[in-house]
Amino acid sequence: MQQWNKLTPKEEQVIVRKGTELPFTGEYTHFSKKGTYICRRCNTILYHSQNKFKSDCGWPSFDQVLPGAVTEISDTDGIRVEIQCTKCDAHLGHVFRGEKLTPKDIRYCVNSISLKFIPASKLGRAIFAGGCFWGVEYYMKKIPGVLETTAGYIGGNEQNPTYDEVSHHKTNHLEAVEVIYDLEKVSYETIAKMFFEIHDPTQANGQGPDIGEQYLSSIFYLNAEQKKIAQRLIKTLRKKGLKVATKVRKAERFWKAEEYHQDYYTRKGSLPYCHGYTKRF
Repeated sequence: MQQWNKLTPKEEQVIVRKGTELPFTGEYTHFSKKGTYICRRCNTILYHSQNKFKSDCGWPSFDQVLPGAVTEISDTDGIRVEIQCTKCDAHLGHVFRGEKLTPKDIRYCVNSISLKFIPASKLGRAIFAGGCFWGVEYYMKKIPGVLETTAGYIGGNEQNPTYDEVSHHKTNHLEAVEVIYDLEKVSYETIAKMFFEIHDPTQANGQGPDIGEQYLSSIFYLNAEQKKIAQRLIKTLRKKGLKVATKVRKAERFWKAEEYHQDYYTRKGSLPYCHGYTKRF
C-alpha cells in the first residue's frame, strides 16, 4: 500500500474528506513568491508560480497545471468540476472555464491547505542518460525528494526530435531523463550515485539488450558543481576497478518525449527489463 505524507486533522478534512477552506483564509491566497506548488499529500508537482493569478475569488487561482498532474471529476451536484491530484486522489478544489479571467480562460481554484510551496531557489534540476529512458525514470522517481521526472531526448543536432527519428539514429540524440528535486531533501550527488547504481556504467555500446548510440551512458551537467561531482564519482568507481564508459557532457536543450513514454512502467504496472539496482558506493 502506498504511504503518503502524514496529514493533520485539518488537512485531512479538506484533502481526504473533500472539505473547503473559508475564502481568503488560506496561506497562499495572497502569496506571490516565485516557485512551485506541490501536492501536500504526495509531493507531486502541480502548479508553477508563473501560472498563478489574482482572481479575487478567495482561493489561490492558476490558469495552467502540469500535464497529467490533475484529474477532473464531475461533482455530484452536476454543476461544478472537482480537481484531484492524479497520483494520490487528494482533493484540491475545483476548475472553472468560461470566466475569461486570463487568455487561457481557465481557473484552477485550489485550497491552500492542499498545497505546499517550494521556492525556486530550493529546486534542483539534473539530466541523465543511461539506456532506455523508461527504466531510468522508473528508478529516479523512487528517490525521496525527487518531485518530477520527464523522459526525453538530449545531445542531438535536430529540433523537436521524435522517437522514430531518435531510434533510427537520424538526430544523434540520447534517450534521457530530466529530474526535478527538492534541494532540502536530496542532493545532486545522491541522485547521481543512484544513476550509477541503476544501470551498467561500463557498457559502451548501449544498455543491456538495447544497443545503439541513443542508449549510451551520459551525465549532462547544468553547472560546474554538477560536472565536478559527476567526474569525482566516476573517478571513485574507476578506483574500485570499474571501467566506466559514462560520458560527462554539458547540457544542451532537453526535449520532452511523447506522452506515451512518460511514467511508462508505472502506467503499465510492470518492471524494467534492462535496469536494476546494484550497490556501487
